[in-house]
Order: sequence, then structure tokens, then C-alpha cells
Amino acid sequence: MYYNKKMKTTEYIAFNIDRLPKGYVFTYADFTTEVKQKEAVIKALNRMVASGKIAKLSKGKYYKPENTPFGNLQPNQAQVVKDLLEENGKITGYLTGYSIYNQLGLTTQVSNTIQIGKNQIRPNFKRERYTIAFVKQKNTITKENIPLLQLLDAIRYIKKIPDANIEASCKRFLAIIKNFTDKDINTLVRLALKYPPATRALLGALLDQLQKGKAAEPLFKSLNPITKYKLSGATKALSTTEKWNIV
Repeated sequence: MYYNKKMKTTEYIAFNIDRLPKGYVFTYADFTTEVKQKEAVIKALNRMVASGKIAKLSKGKYYKPENTPFGNLQPNQAQVVKDLLEENGKITGYLTGYSIYNQLGLTTQVSNTIQIGKNQIRPNFKRERYTIAFVKQKNTITKENIPLLQLLDAIRYIKKIPDANIEASCKRFLAIIKNFTDKDINTLVRLALKYPPATRALLGALLDQLQKGKAAEPLFKSLNPITKYKLSGATKALSTTEKWNIV
């Protein structure tokens, strides 16, 4: 953040907030590295909330609202939870579940629950109008594999996708995976090995349907040959379900 020693705290904060993009979420800590007066910073931010220049998201969190004829727009979900997705510049979590079903074209519904995939999970909590929930991810999370983990989470929770049936979701998964490179598919399979058996079986059936049976072999070998997976509707979208014990 820019700082000129002749500036007062309030001027300094106002100057930097003017330079932030609309919907950007920040805390008093974004200013106190240069201005060592935490109390003064908090007071200045709260005055700006009162005047409507900025809005409060939750305790200690503020954002620059985008005004529309329908009122102030909330920040996007990634901004609302960015402190839970990164730590000291390292990615520690990613948006998943309800937060990305819409993005993946699986549903038109938008949820007030923001789900985050993390290696270490914690209890759900509220932040403004959102419920923040966590999904345990056993794989290492990297920027490159997040889209694949998001897809695997959607396959895992296929029965919980709002306003969608299993047949339609399987067709959408086929359309997404069809555009993957062989490298993406191999990575997808490797990551899937840390997911529950039903997820592995459904991914295997999807890959077989796309004539990627060779890539799916590790999934097939990882499954118990006598376990059945109940996913009614999958058989309408896929002709490969019998081999994968999906009924």
C-alpha cells in the first residue's frame, strides 16, 4: 500500500481504498504495516462504514461495495473467504461444492453456503449472510490441480447437487472430461485414488464411456470386485456402468 509520511491516517486509508478494485475485501492489518496505530486505523475504517464509503463484511473485515440500481453487490465468494484459501502466499484451500456447481454448469442455483476444500478442516461458521463449510481433501492442494479436485468433489457429491439429477450430471461430466488432455486425465486418476470407492467407480465408468479405459485401469484395480454402487440415473447416461458395478 502507498504511504506518504505527511498524510494523516484517514487520508492515507482513503487514498489506498480509492485504488482498490470494487468488491475487494481487506482488514485493518492491510494498513497497519505502515501506519502503526491500530486503534486509529480501526476508527477511520468504521467512520468510512458509517458514511457508506466502504461496507463491513464481518468482524474486522471490510470491502469496497459496488453500487447497482438494486443496491450494493456483495464481494464474490473467493474474496469473502480468501483468508481461508491462502496463508503467507501459499495455497491452503479452494472453493468447491455448492460454490462451483454453478460454475461447472451442473446447476443454475446459487447457494449461501460456501464450501472450501482443505487438508485440515474446522467446524462450520457464519460470515455475513454465508455459511462457511469445509470438505476434507486428502491430496496436496496446488494451483494446477484445483480444477481437477473441484471436478472430483462434484463427482463424489453427485447426489447432493441441487436441482440436478444423476443422469444430467453424468452427461455434463462427460462434456467436461472430453476436453481434457491425456496428462489431465492421468492426474485426475491419480488424485481420484484418494477418494471414496463410489467416486472412483463413477470416474472409471465416465472414462470408459470416453474410450479412456486404459487410463482408468488403476481405478478398476483399486475397487472391491463385489461391492455395488447405487447411483440410479447413471445407467441412463452411461453404457459402461455394469463393468464398474454401478446400479
